[in-house]
Amino acid sequence: MPEPMGGLPYLWPFLIGAILGYLIGSIPFGLIFSIIFDLPDPRKIGSKNIGATNVLRSGNKLAAVLTLLCDFGKGIGSVFLALEFGLDMAFYVSLAAVIGHIFPIWLKFKGGKGVATSIGVLIGFFWPIGLSICAVWIFVAVMFRYSSLAAIIAISTSVLFAWIWENPLVVWLGLFLSVLVITKHRENIKRLINGKESKIILNINKK
Repeated sequence: MPEPMGGLPYLWPFLIGAILGYLIGSIPFGLIFSIIFDLPDPRKIGSKNIGATNVLRSGNKLAAVLTLLCDFGKGIGSVFLALEFGLDMAFYVSLAAVIGHIFPIWLKFKGGKGVATSIGVLIGFFWPIGLSICAVWIFVAVMFRYSSLAAIIAISTSVLFAWIWENPLVVWLGLFLSVLVITKHRENIKRLINGKESKIILNINKK
């Protein structure tokens, strides 16, 4: 894991960067698009979080897609902006962005589950790992039709893929992201164990 060294003056840029990353991550796009499209408050329906999957439960696919893209953009954008100041800065800023998405200050620290933002971060750092995670998510989602299970497995495999590609920075990043995402999915895990988790509805035959 990158360790900022050099005393307090050296730490200030990392602290400021992390705060900015957190504020970027805290932008509640799920709620914003729900307001724009006059949809129910995502915090009061379904899983009661502001992520794209829950916005989709309102029935508006466009709002859900826009939420997904913007949440993804928070992750990849935080990496690209911070890379101008080095890999270590990008590590802390992007991690703070995911924390901001999960615990947004604007919504009393009750946000999304961090999946799309985490994938954006991983693609920003090393796109083969990010795309591999997307492939895992799609495979698990299609096979088992559980969005939560797909998210947990996909993010967790980031550590494995980072190890295969010999990218120690992303190994650490994947570990932290896995802990955050799995922690936010603990209620989903309970429902999966009890057989009560909602499945993805695939309207393949619907014209």
